[in-house]
Amino acid sequence: MLKRLPLLIAALALAAASPTPDKPAPAKPQPAKAAPAAKPAGPKAVADKPAAPKPAAPKPAASGPFDARDPASLVALLATMDAKGEVSRTGDNDVAVKVTAANFSFGVQYVDCNAQGKACQAMAFSTGAEKRGATLVQLNAFNQTSISCRAFQDAAGRPHVMYAAILSSHDVRDEMRTHIGVWQGCLSTFGAFLSDPAAYLASAP
Repeated sequence: MLKRLPLLIAALALAAASPTPDKPAPAKPQPAKAAPAAKPAGPKAVADKPAAPKPAAPKPAASGPFDARDPASLVALLATMDAKGEVSRTGDNDVAVKVTAANFSFGVQYVDCNAQGKACQAMAFSTGAEKRGATLVQLNAFNQTSISCRAFQDAAGRPHVMYAAILSSHDVRDEMRTHIGVWQGCLSTFGAFLSDPAAYLASAP
């Protein structure tokens, strides 16, 4: 009996190693095929993307000598500030400059100038309005609310506003820019006044 035991164990081992006919061995998995390489994307059409806006051209920088008493210096300065100035009239001792900007225009008068229209002693910014609702009493009351701006009425009843300044040979560009800034403030406050004189004066300091 003991002699037959190794033969029995060997037979059982062979039987276990042999596949059964009703259960086929699972198929070996096939190696996965590599995915085809993606084709490089072609260049996008330029029309798909709006063109970037061109940067605005820089304003010319103020340079060279500056003389606040010379109307030509104001004209050159205005060219750097989105405005255009041109001499519209030259008198015996005064010069008138017409200024145009994007939404408005006004005049500048130089007085007490020399024979060449330079070395002027003072200047006045001024403009008139077509709206004539304000009375003389209200115009005078407006003058009492402002140190720099002066309102008046011409012979035709048209209201005007003015800002005047004394000029010196020592004035530099920044001082002229300050005068222009004060004048812009006059335009703003006078416009608000003309829109409703009574309401403006009621709330004015």
